[in-house]
Amino acid sequence: MELKTNKGESVTVSDTVFGAEYNEPLVHQIVTAYMAAGRAGTKAQKTKAEVSGGGKKPWKQKGTGRARAGSIRSPLWRGGGRTFAAKPRDFAQKVNKKMYRGAIRSIVSELSRQGHLVLADSFSVEAPKTQSLLAKLAEVGGNDILLVTEAVDKNLYLSARNIPHVAVCDVEALNPVALLRHEKVLFTREAVKKLEAWLA
Repeated sequence: MELKTNKGESVTVSDTVFGAEYNEPLVHQIVTAYMAAGRAGTKAQKTKAEVSGGGKKPWKQKGTGRARAGSIRSPLWRGGGRTFAAKPRDFAQKVNKKMYRGAIRSIVSELSRQGHLVLADSFSVEAPKTQSLLAKLAEVGGNDILLVTEAVDKNLYLSARNIPHVAVCDVEALNPVALLRHEKVLFTREAVKKLEAWLA
């Protein structure tokens, strides 16, 4: 199949990568797994066994007129342990490489069909200046855009980091959440070749 660049030129791309059917359940599963893997999972609380103190019975069992108590670290007491204490955990879900690549292929194909995918021969700025990048983005016509390059471009990254809704990444750092988060996705021609080599 063919895609047009921002200058109107036609570029032949792989049908396997850019012509795949949209698999919504797969995309949902991969996006959910990707976001779950990003959770820190560092929440921690102490149980009755972990808080300090409570070795001695506060008062005798009978004869005081008060309720029975065996430890000052009971969950019922102020300063006591938590009944169902949260512990550090890993939220990561198992995702096969084949499924992950299939989801990326599905998203890229749908972006292409809906006209949200833009191709460019190259996209770079000579110096890390926000104004330079804004001028180039005005030519493309997008305020909410993901720029995908074939390799890490420091100047492009530094120019874009201060602009809301504009992100830069190379093909190796491409992920399903970034692709779905932006209104437009711009690929350089070399980035397309690298993507095809990865997903074909």
